Amino acid sequence: MAAPARFRDVISTESSTPTPPRHWSADVLLLDGSTAHVRPIRPEDDQLLVDFYSRVSEESKYYRFFSPMPTLSERDVKRFTNVDHHDRVAFVVILADRMIAVGRYDVIKPGEAEVAFLVEDQHHGRGLAQILLENLAQAGRELGVEKFTAEVLPDNRRMITTFKDAGYHVAGGFEDGVMSLQFDIDPTTTAIGVMENREHRAESASISRFFNARSVAVVGASRRQDTIGQALVRNLITADFTGVVYAVNPSADAVSGLPAYSSVTEIPGEVDLAIVAVPASAVQDVVLDCAAKGVHGLIVISSGFAETGDEGRRRQRRLVGLARSYGLRLIGPNCLGIINTDPERSLNASLSGLMPPRGRAGFFCQSGALGSAILEKVYNRGLGLSTFVSAGNRADVSGNDLLQYWEEDDTTEVVLLYLESIGNPRKFSRIARRVSRRKPVVAVRSGRTTQGVPMGHAVRTIAAPQQAVDAMFRQAGIIQVDTLEEMFDVAQLLAHQPLPTGRRVAVVGNSDALGLLANDAAASVGLVVSKSVALGADATAEDFEDALDAAIDDPDVDAVVAVYIPPLNVTGEEVANVLAAVGEQSDKPLVSTFLGAEGVPELLRVPDVAGSTAGRGSVPSYPAVEAAVRALAHVVEYAVWLRTPEEGEPVEVETVDTQAAKLLINTILMNTPEGRDLEFHELRDLLAAYNVELWEPIPVTTLEEAIEAGHKLGWNVILKATAEHLRNRPDLAHVWRAIDDEDEMRDGFESLLEVITDPASAGFVVQKSAPPGVPVGIGAVEDPLFGPVVSFGISGPLTELLGDRAYRIPPLNQHEARAMTREIKSSPMLFGYRGSEVVDVDRIETLIMLLARLKNDFPALRSIVLSLVLAGKDAATVLTAEGRVEPVADLRSDWFVRRLNADPGDTIPG
Repeated sequence: MAAPARFRDVISTESSTPTPPRHWSADVLLLDGSTAHVRPIRPEDDQLLVDFYSRVSEESKYYRFFSPMPTLSERDVKRFTNVDHHDRVAFVVILADRMIAVGRYDVIKPGEAEVAFLVEDQHHGRGLAQILLENLAQAGRELGVEKFTAEVLPDNRRMITTFKDAGYHVAGGFEDGVMSLQFDIDPTTTAIGVMENREHRAESASISRFFNARSVAVVGASRRQDTIGQALVRNLITADFTGVVYAVNPSADAVSGLPAYSSVTEIPGEVDLAIVAVPASAVQDVVLDCAAKGVHGLIVISSGFAETGDEGRRRQRRLVGLARSYGLRLIGPNCLGIINTDPERSLNASLSGLMPPRGRAGFFCQSGALGSAILEKVYNRGLGLSTFVSAGNRADVSGNDLLQYWEEDDTTEVVLLYLESIGNPRKFSRIARRVSRRKPVVAVRSGRTTQGVPMGHAVRTIAAPQQAVDAMFRQAGIIQVDTLEEMFDVAQLLAHQPLPTGRRVAVVGNSDALGLLANDAAASVGLVVSKSVALGADATAEDFEDALDAAIDDPDVDAVVAVYIPPLNVTGEEVANVLAAVGEQSDKPLVSTFLGAEGVPELLRVPDVAGSTAGRGSVPSYPAVEAAVRALAHVVEYAVWLRTPEEGEPVEVETVDTQAAKLLINTILMNTPEGRDLEFHELRDLLAAYNVELWEPIPVTTLEEAIEAGHKLGWNVILKATAEHLRNRPDLAHVWRAIDDEDEMRDGFESLLEVITDPASAGFVVQKSAPPGVPVGIGAVEDPLFGPVVSFGISGPLTELLGDRAYRIPPLNQHEARAMTREIKSSPMLFGYRGSEVVDVDRIETLIMLLARLKNDFPALRSIVLSLVLAGKDAATVLTAEGRVEPVADLRSDWFVRRLNADPGDTIPG
């Protein structure tokens, strides 16, 4: 594919080559699921460019230069490979050490640049032009470019479509047989949506290549029993894999009845997937063989990588870089493998000899040892899985990739995640929020208290507090549980029963004691027992059927908990038949404690036409009634989240002035490149641009200055100490209120000096008196991984000590802001606690949304905190604020370009 543009002959005359930002280089995923590397062009790329150009068709060259140009002159090559990475920017896409695409822009006037692309013909249709456009646009934004222009021949439909399909509003004219296109590169909602859709398609396709492999090579296959290579071959064969299995062992003629090949390249047929079980030092050679063979994906079982320390981490980094440079995705290293229970595949590409039954849940974990225990637990419970992935060190393929795949996979109705680390919480939150709207996501996150991660997991530290991480999970609709047992408890309910429509529960059972336990458990988790039926110890199957039917038909019941403990010498089969029949026909969820069984007992299973162990309508059982109620409560919360509108009332656009805020922040950074704290007048103007009024405090150090300030403000003022060590001391009175004249100011000043021993450090200010109210604080900070994080809580040391704050990840809507004001434990103070006035909560919620939008709009605003807002009956007065601006560097640079995850020592996770 070719592209437009006529560039000026500008050659850098600087003595040293300019260095582009490090984060401009990244691995990327193409639309077909394969990988490549995008980076700025270099002077030493001259031969790569010449070779690339020789492979481009004459038609593409003509589209690019508007005239026949069969070869590039030496001067052309130098011009195209020498850029300043500022006014002249160029990116190349590299695959297998070959240049396959190039894109560039040249600034033609301040804020405007001309853009062009050239893609090797055999790689058309893989999304290369879109990737180059994303990277050029992001580089342009960082360097102050606001608009791209391009000149295109009318019949170059491919390039015209590239610009339009990017989601930008393209305008232009037609002159002298050439179309002149122009568009602003500010990322619109449409453009971001287009990018995310392409990202979804590419990542889903890359995972599909693993699960739907038709041929698998086991590299390191062994004839010796009790070896990893032997187990991998055996597990593939005994699972009845419908494809072809190849054994690779240079020292053997046959393995497990299969002919053995000395290398992957010696295999006569195609190879879709390679499972690698050789020493860590030999894995890179295997990657090269697989690349030469055209293998699509690698599962590296081998250990000896990042989990072993610094040298292993370097080895792992080289492995991932090598695999991606040849277009290969990689699961592992140090992993258990993957499983697909679809009978059309029956793929057990793992070390587990236990093939789980067919089911509706997709499972992702990282630890191999834990993966084995999970598969055994799944098997014993009769839960069943659609697909399973143990990603080991998660060097390449991650939980985000699996979410992208499972979103579209019709055989997966429930997503289960055991997360030991999160490489990119921003992306995880974005994808999970979308997936959760289609199917439930249940997650266990280890290290919640310590935020520790296992050896081998290359992630950067999350600076946000633990409550913010939990809030992100809730925002995304993820059902977060504390243990694997809870995960399976919830999963078996989601996989087999419908979602409840409310919190009202009926308890039906033949044990009064367990009925009481169910009632107590329901109350403790926010469920309402609207009906409790005690059938007695001698209840028959008919009694259960009548009671269950009545409960399900009751409009005041949203879910049913059935408890059955049989009398002596009774099997309970008749009651089981009743439960199974009712569960299959009910449109309300039915859970049970049946004979103390765990999972989905055979007696309670409904046959499934899709071949799963247990079909829809099967009734899950729990050994303890409390576990049944807890699982139901988690599902109720998810159902409530589903009914919450995705979009609330947005903050009106006309209430904010983003240009004024942008000018202020950019001016500060121009004058102070390293960043600094904002002064009061800057804070006032910045907040005013977002319709937030900040009341002025007048700093004073003497009584005379305090009196002068009182006159200036027209009295009815307060005198307060603002130093943090005083504001956070509840035993000290640091504020003197309702000062109306000089005498009252003198009394206040002298009284404060009696309790403040060092007035010079007190930070005295005089400020206009605000209406009485509840002190609250609203803050927003930039986390290196999360991006913006917004918090809310009652101000004061006690709430800080108790951690009583609500957190959210912008952008926010009204529903989320409303939830923040209500979920803190001290929220009754806002709603008339002990007869006090109800405050203007609507204004507080508006302030939360405005501050969230301000922080979301400007990554360089590292923090903005309204530390004291008095929330009164008819107003919310902002009395104190702090803020800081810092250069963004590569902060959030991955928000508007698709990039694969990377080691923290390399580039930004994608």
